[in-house]
Formats: sequence, C-alpha cells, structure tokens
Amino acid sequence: MCFHSQHTANAQALKNRFKARFQEEIKFSPSNEVNGFTHPYLPIVTNEEPNALQLYQWGLLPQWAKDEKFQQNTLNAKLETIAEKPSFKAVEFQRCLIPATGFYEWKWLDGKGKSKEKYLIQVENSPIFCFAGLWSKWIDPLSGILRGTYTILTTEANPLMAEIHNSKKRMPVILDVSAEEEWLLGKNPPKITTQLIAESLEPPMQFSLF
Repeated sequence: MCFHSQHTANAQALKNRFKARFQEEIKFSPSNEVNGFTHPYLPIVTNEEPNALQLYQWGLLPQWAKDEKFQQNTLNAKLETIAEKPSFKAVEFQRCLIPATGFYEWKWLDGKGKSKEKYLIQVENSPIFCFAGLWSKWIDPLSGILRGTYTILTTEANPLMAEIHNSKKRMPVILDVSAEEEWLLGKNPPKITTQLIAESLEPPMQFSLF
C-alpha cells in the first residue's frame, strides 16, 4: 500500500513539469515525507481541469460519506476492484495525476513486522513522477464547505516491490511518463513504469509504522 510519500519538488518545478497553472500555490510547501493518515492537501491534476494543479486532500470522500472519518479507509484503492467497491465505483472515471518525488515502504524482517527496514522508492531518471488516482468532491454536512479529495491506486507488487513490501506485496500505480495524458483523459488501464529504484534509509530497527 502507499501511506507515506515524498513531495520535494517546489511549485515552480511542478508548473514547469505539467505546463499548468497552480491554484492556491501559496498554500503548498514541499515536504520530504508526508503521512497519509494526517490527510494532507497535496497538488493533483484532474481530468476535469487538466491544465491546473489543485490542492486536494489525501483520502477520498464519496459524496455519500457522512463524515471525514471515512478517509481512514480510502487513502488507497485497489485497481482491480474499483469498479466493484461502493467507495470508488461512482468515481471510476474521475481520474487524476498525483505528482510525487518518491514514496516510502517498510520491509518486514520478521513474521509479525516488529522489526522493519525503511526504504525510499523513486523512479529512475524521473525527478517528478505521477501516481494514478481517483478524485471526488465532498460537501461537509456541518460547514457546507466543498472539499476536493483523492485516493492513490495500488496494484500487485512487481519483483522489486514484492521484496520490499513483503507483508502485503502491493505497490502504488506509478504511471509511465508517456502514458500520463492517456490515463488522465482516456478510459484505458494505466501503463505502469518499471523503472523503480529503492534505497534503504536506515539499518533494521524496532518501531511502529504509525
């Protein structure tokens, strides 16, 4: 799964990369690591406004969600089941690009995950890459404020990620650069990059993921 990501590219680099204007640019700050369970607002590009970078909140809220607690379950969505799951089937074709510079995963070094090793995974020769995602707009029933939210799609791990994410053997869907526009504007399955590189960030240690 993908719950921790890296976003070190600044606003200008993102605007150059996507040839897009950046709405609410002043509210964005690059970060070496963000935790999805804090539900940060991060820049994405939607198929509704493909020429704009917009700040959406990580953790998709379907229109029928009663409150924001629902986001705890929707940081990720399995690519194989989005057409079946109530949380995602209504937004199956509300596609988005989620720019990142890396993501983090922990390799289990024992059967229960009490000892883990942290890795930073990036895309070779692509300082900024894109997760494939889905987006939604949700009206807060208490405040009436319209909130943009998103989820990151995941798929079966490739050999590299199966070795690292050896507990669940999943990985985020990372789009090949040549297929980003096709994913965003079309109805085709995503073309996933194979150019991942991984770096161990620390010796094995005892710690809690959350």
